[in-house]
Amino acid sequence: MSNLDFTGKVAIITGAGNGLGKSHALELARRGAKVVVNDLGGARDGTGGSLSAAEEVVKAIEAAGGEAIANGANVTKMDEVEAMVASAMDKWGRVDILINNAGILRDKSFSKMTMDDYRLVIDVHLMGSANCSKAVWEIMKEQKYGRIMMTSSPSGLYGIFGQANYSAAKAGVVGLMNALTLEGRKYDIRVNALAPTAATRMTMDIGIPEALLEQMQPESITAGVVYLVSEDAPSKCILSAAGGGFARAYMVETQGIYLKPDEQTAENVAAQFDAISAKDNIQYYEDTNGPIANFMGQAQAAQKS
Repeated sequence: MSNLDFTGKVAIITGAGNGLGKSHALELARRGAKVVVNDLGGARDGTGGSLSAAEEVVKAIEAAGGEAIANGANVTKMDEVEAMVASAMDKWGRVDILINNAGILRDKSFSKMTMDDYRLVIDVHLMGSANCSKAVWEIMKEQKYGRIMMTSSPSGLYGIFGQANYSAAKAGVVGLMNALTLEGRKYDIRVNALAPTAATRMTMDIGIPEALLEQMQPESITAGVVYLVSEDAPSKCILSAAGGGFARAYMVETQGIYLKPDEQTAENVAAQFDAISAKDNIQYYEDTNGPIANFMGQAQAAQKS
């Protein structure tokens, strides 16, 4: 594959003042993209705010000969998000790439977690991603081109103790990706999700050994992100990445079974649960028509037998 070049492309990256977002911003700028470096500048739990982190990234980009602007929009506030997108349009006339990276943590066991903390994490990660995607959606449709990256997490795919809020939000952005992939297809809007683990302030106290963290630098994650927002990107990909390792995660179903109407009881579901759960014939579906067709096909076959 030829070098991935982003000359002429405009990217908005949220949470780009530190960690993964900063790494994404610097690399896309190095490859020619004009970048909106968005960061509220708050602490890891979402409190506080300052534009200084975003401004430092802009300075680094400009020092290397690139173009960038700093923005402090709170992604949970639609009016601020719309103003951020308008600033990009006013300066550069288009938006080609959106990387939804902004995030916070309010970790506690579910028993001890307040619903205010639950709601805030959902608002930042899920609603923030929806707000930013909505703000660029019509622009990308009009251009007939767009690349959107959601930032999920192993916590969203598999769960982590003490992160019921974060896990739900990170699973939610995968659902958002799935729907937007279908709606954006005819406009060449491709939507993907990243499930990263990297040495950032978001992972500094979750028990990863120091020696391993040293190998898990944000730049290795960015390598996958750059591909997934490029012209040749796939769509509906969940890319799992950590420390130079890359894998693709899929949501799949077992083949399952069919119970005839007079057999559709809880007792029969219990009796057949091993067969329902069998992993020897896993199915991947592009949309909700897949599992429906599977079950209808089994029903029709049963009626003929």
